[in-house]
Amino acid sequence: MRFFNTAGPVNCQDHYCLPPLTRFDLPEILTLLSQKKYFVLHAPRQSGKTSCLLALREYLNNSGEYRSLYINVETAQAARDDVENGVRSIIVEINKRMDQSPVFTGLGVVTADLWDNTNAYSVLNIVLSRLASIDNKPLVLLIDEIDALVGDTLISVLRQIRSGYDSRPVHFPSSIILCGVRDVRDYRIHSDKDKAIITGGSAFNIKAESLRLGNFTEEETGILLLEHTKETGQVFEEGALAAVWNLTRGQPWLVNALAYEVCFKIEEGRNRSNPISESLVIKAKERLIQRRETHLDQLVDKLQEERVRRVIEPILTGEMFEKNFRPDDISYLVDLGLIIQEQGGALAIANPIYQEIIPRELSYTAQSGMALKSVWYIGEDGRIRVNDLLLSFQQFFREHSESWTDIAQYKEAAPQLLLQAFLQRIINGGGQIIREYGLGRGRTDLFILWHLPDGTYQRFVIECKMVHGSREVTISKGLVQVTKYADRCGAEEVYLLIFDRDKNKSWDEKIFTETIEHQGRMVAVFGM
Repeated sequence: MRFFNTAGPVNCQDHYCLPPLTRFDLPEILTLLSQKKYFVLHAPRQSGKTSCLLALREYLNNSGEYRSLYINVETAQAARDDVENGVRSIIVEINKRMDQSPVFTGLGVVTADLWDNTNAYSVLNIVLSRLASIDNKPLVLLIDEIDALVGDTLISVLRQIRSGYDSRPVHFPSSIILCGVRDVRDYRIHSDKDKAIITGGSAFNIKAESLRLGNFTEEETGILLLEHTKETGQVFEEGALAAVWNLTRGQPWLVNALAYEVCFKIEEGRNRSNPISESLVIKAKERLIQRRETHLDQLVDKLQEERVRRVIEPILTGEMFEKNFRPDDISYLVDLGLIIQEQGGALAIANPIYQEIIPRELSYTAQSGMALKSVWYIGEDGRIRVNDLLLSFQQFFREHSESWTDIAQYKEAAPQLLLQAFLQRIINGGGQIIREYGLGRGRTDLFILWHLPDGTYQRFVIECKMVHGSREVTISKGLVQVTKYADRCGAEEVYLLIFDRDKNKSWDEKIFTETIEHQGRMVAVFGM
């Protein structure tokens, strides 16, 4: 039977899939090809780019109007600034792909003897020229993983393509599509040869368009999931369909990974007589995060980059660090799929799974070093004694925050990350933390669902705010915000944490606890 694919291109005979050619605007692409344009198709990793390129190659070759060749140049990444070996590996890839295609079989002769008479800085241009000149059908070259190339190898490839542009379509590919994670304009290429940084826009100034492959829509997400129902009869409940969409926002790998986990790995989901419920989807989500699948691991690795930190940290804290925002940083994170830029320019983490995993991973080292046990804070009735838990955190923060902040990369977000690490250590296995944060909110909101022995939940909210101006004004704003949040979540217990980063104040001045009534709710306030 078919299954949800989480590795490599989609094959609709083996995998549940959306027809790849429906993922982009095919008429627009055909128009660009008819106009002999060179353009870019980019999208975050594991979004379906390769599947779409392979489908486009087959479509074009079957049309009889074009000859289309797909190549993947990722193997040349290891060459880095070694242009000769980088270009040689690309030409080997061209030969291999021609041998595999009935349209090009037996044409390997186009590369014969070139290395004897031509240097690496022009040989790719000559190969493409010979390949385009074989017959009168326009050649469309699809280059995948172009931004995997590094340094002078990437510069040479882009410039060799550019130098043949004026010879198209008779003596050079009529159209070339460059495909990767980023738009070519965002390339910042360190040239060892020129001892300079070369921008992609200057090395490849013949780009006509930059097309982005988007996520699944909510409708497409549902269509993909219902492929499983058609094949097995196993039903997704409405709540489960909504949960998959809400957690992933249509990110293709996340949709497939979540669906595969719930339908093929969780024992209850493998029984086809059981419907897929919302609770099973939530369980699958937690298992994916804890296992740190490759896709999520790559995401976490990007968080260590300085240009990523400059954008993510203000989003985590809810604060506006306007002087640090750079347009190329924002476009880079959008291309990576880490954030989305909403109408009006507002920035947000791309989906709730990323929103959960980012603070978890950034606080992982702190969480690992905490000698905490949930039983210390659980009463005989199974409820968490939240007040005692936050008093313990208050003391922990007093003792350890300065030393942890000194070694943390995300220093401005250190208080929120330490709190989440502390809570995660206690909540793991018995509950769920739902995080809400975003640029300009001025706070971080946490909603905790704790499972009780009778099958019900203990619901409480914790809001974190940084002191700006006076403590009293900060508390006043926080009371309004946290009570609104508690009403929305249906929480019975409400807690407000106030972090004071003023180094001139002593801990005795910062540490306090009080309970304040606001709009009929009792709010426990902890200062630190």
